[in-house]
Amino acid sequence: MIEVYTVDYRTSAKEINKGSVQPIYVCYGSESYLMKEFITYLTDHWIDSNDRDFAVSRFDLTETNVEVVIDDAETLPFMGQRKLIIAKDATFFTAAKDNAKIEHRLDRLTEYLQAPTDFSVILFTVAADKLDERKKIVKLLGERKSLIPFPLLSGDDLNYWIRRQAEKLHCGLDDAALQTLVLSCGANLQNLAGEMQKLSLYVGENGLITAEIVHSMVARNTEQNVFMMIDELVRLHVDKALGILYDLLMHKEEPVKILSLMASQFRNMLLVKQLGKQGLSQQQMATQLGIHPYRVKLAAEQARLYEVDKLKLTLSRLAEVDYQMKTGKMDKVLALEMFMLQLAG
Repeated sequence: MIEVYTVDYRTSAKEINKGSVQPIYVCYGSESYLMKEFITYLTDHWIDSNDRDFAVSRFDLTETNVEVVIDDAETLPFMGQRKLIIAKDATFFTAAKDNAKIEHRLDRLTEYLQAPTDFSVILFTVAADKLDERKKIVKLLGERKSLIPFPLLSGDDLNYWIRRQAEKLHCGLDDAALQTLVLSCGANLQNLAGEMQKLSLYVGENGLITAEIVHSMVARNTEQNVFMMIDELVRLHVDKALGILYDLLMHKEEPVKILSLMASQFRNMLLVKQLGKQGLSQQQMATQLGIHPYRVKLAAEQARLYEVDKLKLTLSRLAEVDYQMKTGKMDKVLALEMFMLQLAG
């Protein structure tokens, strides 16, 4: 089976910047924030700012047939020289079962693709990680470099995106600050964009964002606090670890959720240790585990303080504590405290 050709969104943006615009784009994937950025970029480069109220039309394909979209693309612009048609929920490009009442004639889209107008661009969006590569229309669009995936960013791609945000905001960001920011916000681009905006205003134009500034300005999420709690615990700083626990409880975090996040981190430590013995690099581990490479690095540092058997025993003990909590055999907070004290002991 021949793999359908897809184009990286950055490559597509560069082509658009050069004036080479495809008549049809299919943007798909889970990274909605990045997809919106791309649509804005295309709009800015294809449609004159004075014409956007009339030259950009939107359709919901759960309510509208794709033939209506094609008809719009073939109709001359009301004002200006160009048109952009954005059609969302194009699930007919995927293998998902379509339960909608609307029946889409994809042969009409295939016909249009053979002779598209030079004044219209159609952009389809679909919140799916994969398209159905067996479909003729998907293959044709792949041949025309029209398929653009938007997967969730991780690793070097996420780091690149954050550094690009710093450039756009005219500020610097050192490596430690970048790592701290990712640990605090995760890979949520919406949150990262908001925090970068706040940090750039704090340091001012041409200012440098440091890890200390990120610590003081960015609110850590529950996962980050639990990670720091475990870090203190494995280094036998029991008072500090308990302090973080009590702070989480004071902010109404559920003990069962805290325990679940602890189990997830210890599981990562075990997997990183095992994968390391297989000779995998930290980047390869990050890809296999689906987490940020810096998380792998920190998990590896923590795992060095434990043998594999100790990590397995710890995970077994966490399962026991989870059972005690959920069956009411032990007070939830007391169960957490006892586990942490026993682990440190």
